[in-house]
Amino acid sequence: MPNFEKTPGWLDWHPSPTKPRFVPPKGAVDAHCHVFGPGDQFPFAPERKYTPCDASKDQLWGLRDHLGFSRNVIVQATCHGANNTALVDALNASAGRARGVATVKADVSDDALQALHDAGVRGVRFNFVKRLVDTPPKEPLLKIAEKIKKLGWHIVIYFEADDLAEYYDFFTSLPTDVVVDHMGRPDVTKSPAGPEFAQFLKLLRENENFWCKVTCPERLSNAGPPTYDDFVPFAKAVVDAFPDRVLWGTDWPHPNLKTHMVDDGHLVDIIPRIATTADLQQKLLVDNPMRLYWSN
Repeated sequence: MPNFEKTPGWLDWHPSPTKPRFVPPKGAVDAHCHVFGPGDQFPFAPERKYTPCDASKDQLWGLRDHLGFSRNVIVQATCHGANNTALVDALNASAGRARGVATVKADVSDDALQALHDAGVRGVRFNFVKRLVDTPPKEPLLKIAEKIKKLGWHIVIYFEADDLAEYYDFFTSLPTDVVVDHMGRPDVTKSPAGPEFAQFLKLLRENENFWCKVTCPERLSNAGPPTYDDFVPFAKAVVDAFPDRVLWGTDWPHPNLKTHMVDDGHLVDIIPRIATTADLQQKLLVDNPMRLYWSN
């Protein structure tokens, strides 16, 4: 498949998101978003399992301003593999208003890691979602973890709820702070007080180095837009229980969606429903991401 040919059936980002009613606090951070390509400038990885739409840094900055945010954390996605050039290009163009989460291989050199750090990278991502990547062997990941620990970076893990038990011991063995993408993708047709989500809450409760992104209602909800009502009680439960270890982000440009393309303004308007006080909103959107990404 040519680098510029998007996977058939996958939707492009929303062309004109609404202006959210909720006004984020000053200095708010969109702590989970992506840049893709443009493919003719930053080719996608040959081993990728999907080709997204192009989504440039300038489009991301425009969305940031439109939604009322100040900063971004850009997460390297699997379609670019361990080639972080598009990510680094965006970080270098951000005037210090963006940080990054990279993908690296076990043989990455200390000099290469330092160059990423200088550009604004503060973490690496390990993807365990089997439909997106081949299951990674654990030994190389542990080598990466030991290398990045010296820089004060953290690890972002992406997995699905049914696989948590399989990876639980490995996740809790990681020697850095660990950030879980999208609440570990819970089944929101079940109760947030049920045994499945309880295992995830146990992970956070018993491991104080674990953080959680309360993100991606468009991927988890069956209720759908604009309110994604079945997502809200899960995210609210996490924010209420762990207010100092939660992050929020848009996941723009929302790759591999097929049924509907989310309006990012609607996502912002969910925030006061999951972080119900000004203090919780300040922690979720400003204090926590600034501590994790801009303190070193």
